Amino acid sequence: MSGLVRFGVSLPDELLVRFDSLIQRKGYTNRSEALRDLIRDNMVEQEWEDGAEVVGVVMLVFNHHSRELQNSITDIQHSHLGTIISTQHVHLDHHNCLEAIILKGRSEKIRRLADLLKALRGVKHCSLNMSTTGKKIA
Repeated sequence: MSGLVRFGVSLPDELLVRFDSLIQRKGYTNRSEALRDLIRDNMVEQEWEDGAEVVGVVMLVFNHHSRELQNSITDIQHSHLGTIISTQHVHLDHHNCLEAIILKGRSEKIRRLADLLKALRGVKHCSLNMSTTGKKIA
């Protein structure tokens, strides 16, 4: 790894014990990898707060028998074609479906789209997984 810099970190004993326990549960092989991921997570959060171009996935679970719900979901998607990269529709059982909508664009537009979908009557659960385009993270 070129450009690797080592530095020391001072932590209270109890915090280090809890951190080591956390990284063990998460499967990290060393503290450095865990710290890198924590830093990257913070950088992604900052991209979303700054209104940068980001990516995200909206996951919807809904009852497909809900009156006009599928049409409403489709109408919202058609009005956001510049933001939606892809969708995946999965039939979970006779009544419930899952829709994964992959998005790329300004964070405020993606949040607004997620909020529109979440507010639809018949949506049982909606979550937004926020990520990065990777352009600003090493």
